[in-house]
Amino acid sequence: MTALLVGLAGMFGALLRFGVDALFAQGGRFAPGKPHHWPFATLLVNAVGSFIIGLVGALALSAQLSEQWHLVFATGLAGGLTTFSSFAVSTVLLWKERRRMSAVLNVALNLLLGLGFAWLGFLLAS
Repeated sequence: MTALLVGLAGMFGALLRFGVDALFAQGGRFAPGKPHHWPFATLLVNAVGSFIIGLVGALALSAQLSEQWHLVFATGLAGGLTTFSSFAVSTVLLWKERRRMSAVLNVALNLLLGLGFAWLGFLLAS
């Protein structure tokens, strides 16, 4: 049963990510040749996913959330929503387009917002 719930939550997370990508795409995805485009959708879903994992992690640690539901939300929902691979590819594309500062900023923002939102999730659940 847990595997089914994790799978359904993962599907929901992936569909949510697809929707966020579509909102930010406006005619196309982040790709070479699209000048001055920034991977905002990836940054947003990674920050939100970090918040979800921080929140449910803290709830699980304090026994307010069962292990099953922790897996559903952290592995399923947040796992389907977040994307390290898109973050990595977006950073490489920015670098290849000689937008070096944008690439470095992308890494820094993903790291800082991810850690910050995970911390916030922990704080709110504690």
